[in-house]
Amino acid sequence: MVILNKIYTKTGDDGTTALSTGERRPKFDLRVSAYGTVDEANAAIGLARLSTGSDPQLADLDSMLARIQNDLFDLGADLCTPDTGEDLGWEPLRITESQVSRLESEIDTLNADLHPLRSFVLPGGSAAAAHLHLARTVMRRAERMMVELAMTEGEAVSAAALKYANRASDFLFVASRWANGKGADEVLWVKGQNR
Repeated sequence: MVILNKIYTKTGDDGTTALSTGERRPKFDLRVSAYGTVDEANAAIGLARLSTGSDPQLADLDSMLARIQNDLFDLGADLCTPDTGEDLGWEPLRITESQVSRLESEIDTLNADLHPLRSFVLPGGSAAAAHLHLARTVMRRAERMMVELAMTEGEAVSAAALKYANRASDFLFVASRWANGKGADEVLWVKGQNR
């Protein structure tokens, strides 16, 4: 249970923040940056949902995005609790393979309505699609940070968390295409067009 009745604690005034284990790290620490970037991706999805939530034709997509937003808090909690192998006295929240599988199924559902791409897609088209592209790029940055963290000595990131980050950005790409009239309104890159 999370209880937030006081927003400022002043404990971060020295440039550190607490992980869920109580360990304090600099605010620029790679682990903190990784889960902070996951939070940024979540906020970008929230912007996209301003469009998907108001369009009845995008209601199914909006429901999928709502589930992803909740999962991204799970992912942040996972990253905020380093797996040191020590008994914490409580079970930390971790991303599961079932969350990855659900994302794969939802990607397949959306992708079934799309024609194969013959060009790269430019971020744009509808407002929903543009915001989903932005969320995708932020999620990719979070994924890169998570991979770097996983490859850092003394740090750990679960395989399921890494897979989830990868699938989330894949989902956001497919969702952006789907939000553009199921691909009919997407903006395609034209190689060398302005030379």
